[in-house]
Amino acid sequence: MSASEATNIEATVYVRLLEEGTDVWRPVRATVLPDGTFELQRPVDYDPELESWEFPPEARVICAERRFADGDKGLAAIARAASADLPPSAGQG
Repeated sequence: MSASEATNIEATVYVRLLEEGTDVWRPVRATVLPDGTFELQRPVDYDPELESWEFPPEARVICAERRFADGDKGLAAIARAASADLPPSAGQG
């Protein structure tokens, strides 16, 4: 199984919203991949004109635990995952 193949495990990952003037994090469903990275799912109500995400839907990201301003902890997307193991045509359209 390659790192790009999805598992049936899902998690909530928080993605930073850009251009908000303060720290705002959007909870997003994500699929856990075998290599420990996450693939962000596209919410039904996603509108790039209304929200500018640091990492777009369907991106593969690396996450780390973060404590948010309200004191809650969660997995935050901190970087785009390397795509060295993806086929050359992946992500091209």
